[in-house]
Amino acid sequence: MRRTTKLREMMKSGKTIVIPGCYNAVSGKILDKIGFPAIYMTGYGTSLSLTGMPDCGLATMTEMHLNARYISNAVSVPVIADADNGYGNAINVIRTVKEYIQTGVAAIHIEDQIIPKRCGHVAGRQVIPIEEAAGKYAAADYARKEVDEDFVVIARTDARGAVGGSLDEAIKRANAYLEAGADVAFVEGPKDVEEVRRVCAEVNGPIMYNQTGISPRFSEEEMNELGIAMTILPGATMRMQLMAVYDLAMELKEKGPMAEAEFTKKLSNHPLADFHGFAGFDQVMEWEERFMGEAELAKYEGTLGHQPKAAE
Repeated sequence: MRRTTKLREMMKSGKTIVIPGCYNAVSGKILDKIGFPAIYMTGYGTSLSLTGMPDCGLATMTEMHLNARYISNAVSVPVIADADNGYGNAINVIRTVKEYIQTGVAAIHIEDQIIPKRCGHVAGRQVIPIEEAAGKYAAADYARKEVDEDFVVIARTDARGAVGGSLDEAIKRANAYLEAGADVAFVEGPKDVEEVRRVCAEVNGPIMYNQTGISPRFSEEEMNELGIAMTILPGATMRMQLMAVYDLAMELKEKGPMAEAEFTKKLSNHPLADFHGFAGFDQVMEWEERFMGEAELAKYEGTLGHQPKAAE
């Protein structure tokens, strides 16, 4: 089953799909190993991890699209990817959708911000006219039908927290975008529980909810009661990486190089302690035996280093 089709099947369950965020292929691979049903590619995490710069329209479509491809190829489950504002007008969106489909991701969200855009949980956002935005979602619907009808188009509106914006405007836009051809509505930045309730009650289609920034957090049970189709937790893995790398670097600075040895000892009992096995060397050995013959495995005998485990 194609992953686009699989995501659509999951959406029919009537239960909220909890989707953690990753920022590169290795973080996606970890989430896949844990067993989440789908994975989200964060735009902020992509921009920061690739360029060291914030999510304010500095990452190009080429960079975002390539990261989506790496992540999709590293995991087995549907990936939902950030596609910013489609990287141009409605005509640009046609290419954007087709390019993202080719990465293997199952869905993208496109926002109604101006160019350059910025993270949905920072101040200063501006949105384009509703008619122009609706045309972009209609173009996205047109493009995906030419390549893969099951590809999921998510319309994100930033009108709640944008310059001159309001929740009423955001709900109005979400419904207009669904009418234009989007599958899922994503109202960014509701500030309290009552606003989330209004979104769920007044938007005429499936809801994607972002549990980050100023927005309230909900349990799975609460989201099921609200009728939220899917929720993303985009930034936790990136923040954990920042904290872990910073803490280890401080230990190296204070204790010297032996701090690395202490870290390695701590890692020895971790589920991912088999670093080379997690990376895929066992799989490489299995492929060697299958496609190159058992004699190929002789190269492992008497050599030093990680020894892959042969397939049982």
